[in-house]
Amino acid sequence: MNASTELLRFTTAGSVDDGKSTLIGRLLYDSKSIFQDQYEQIEKISEKRGEEGVNLALLTDGLKAEREQGITIDVAYRYFSTPKRKFIIADTPGHIQYTRNMVTGASTANVALLLVDARHGVIEQTKRHAIIASLLQIPHVVVCINKMDLVDYREEAYEKIRDDFESFATKLDVNDVSFIPISALKGDNVVNRSENMDWYEGSTLMYYLENVHISSDHNFIDCRFPVQYVIRPYTDEFHDYRGYAGRIAGGVFKKGDEVMVLPSGFTSKIAKIDSFDGELKEAFPPQSVTILLEDDIDISRGDMLVRTNNKPNIEQDIELMLCWFDHSKPLQARGKYTIRHTSKEARCMIKEIRYKLDINSLHRIQEDFTITSNDIARVSIRTTLPLFADEYKQNRITGSVILVDEGTNNTVAAGMII
Repeated sequence: MNASTELLRFTTAGSVDDGKSTLIGRLLYDSKSIFQDQYEQIEKISEKRGEEGVNLALLTDGLKAEREQGITIDVAYRYFSTPKRKFIIADTPGHIQYTRNMVTGASTANVALLLVDARHGVIEQTKRHAIIASLLQIPHVVVCINKMDLVDYREEAYEKIRDDFESFATKLDVNDVSFIPISALKGDNVVNRSENMDWYEGSTLMYYLENVHISSDHNFIDCRFPVQYVIRPYTDEFHDYRGYAGRIAGGVFKKGDEVMVLPSGFTSKIAKIDSFDGELKEAFPPQSVTILLEDDIDISRGDMLVRTNNKPNIEQDIELMLCWFDHSKPLQARGKYTIRHTSKEARCMIKEIRYKLDINSLHRIQEDFTITSNDIARVSIRTTLPLFADEYKQNRITGSVILVDEGTNNTVAAGMII
C-alpha cells in the first residue's frame, strides 16, 4: 500500500469550549483544505457576530443548531488531505450526554486527539475521554494542550498538565501517548511551528498526523475474512466464476493459501484474489477484495474464511462491554435484540447485566442495573447462531457488535467482546 493513499482516521474530544472546532478549522485552513468561498462565508458570519478576526470554528459547525448555540451536538465527519495522507476527522461533542457519539466516532479511529484547556488542566471530562479512548483501544492518543497563548506560552503550564495526565493514564490501557502544546486560535504548533514556544522540541500536530505509524494498527496475524456477498455473474464470459466478496478483517491472505470456511469447517485453497485494481498476489486489512477458491463449497453471506490452525472463538454465549445508545428506552434484562457482527446477523437475548461502569472513575456500579442512553455496562448475551469472534483487544473488527431494536430497527447499542 503506498503511503500517499494511506488513510488516517482521527477523533477529537474535549470539554465544551476547549477549542476543538477551532483546532479542526485551523488544520483545514492552514493545510489549504478549504475553499475560498467557505472562508469568505465564515468571514462574513464572524463579522456579523462582532468577533475579532475570522472564527475558524465555524468551518466545522455544519449543523445550524450548533452555529446558533455555538456548540457541537452530533458526530460530524470532515475529510481533508495533504500530499502525504488522507484524513477523516470524527468531531464528537464533549458533553456527558453524548458519550454514545464519542463511541461512534472513535470506534474506527487510529488516533484520538484529547483537547485540554491550558488554563484548566486535566479535568473530569479529560479523564472520561481518555477512559473511552482506552476502552475503544484507540492505538494512539495525542493530548493537545490548547490555549497556550492564554498562559503566556509557559513551559510550566504544559509540564503540569503532562505530568497530571501521565499519572492518571497509568491506570488505563493506552500504549502510545504524545503531548503537544498548541494555540488553535493563533495557529501555534498546529500546522506551523510556534515561535512562542522554543522550549518545545517535539513535532507540530500536522507533522504528527502525517507521520504517525499506523499500518501496524491492524491485526496482520489472525486471518479473518467475513463474506459479505457471493458473486455469480452467470454470463457466458464468466460462466464458472464464483467469488466471495468482503473486507479483510485480519491477517494476510495469499494465492495458494489453505483456508477453512466457518461454520462448515470445509477447507480449500485460494485460487485467486481479485480487487478493484485487478488481481492481487496477497491481500490484507483494510482491503476489500473478492476471493476465489479451488473447490466448489457452499458459502454464503456471514460465513468466514480463516486459517485451519488459527480460528476465532465460535460461540453463542458472549461477554460484552456495551455502550447503550437508545434515548427512548433502557436496556432490558432478558430483552431480545437483533445482533450484527461483521457480515452476519442473528438474534440475541440479554442473559445478565453484570455491572455498570462509572465512566469517571472506572468503578463498577453493582447496585444499579438501569442502563440508559450513554451508559456503559458489562453484559452477557446468548445468540441464536454462533458468532466467529475474537476479543475486541485482539481485533477491533471481529471483536465488535451492534444491537438493533427489532421493533423500531434503531441501532440501540455498540458492544466490545471481552
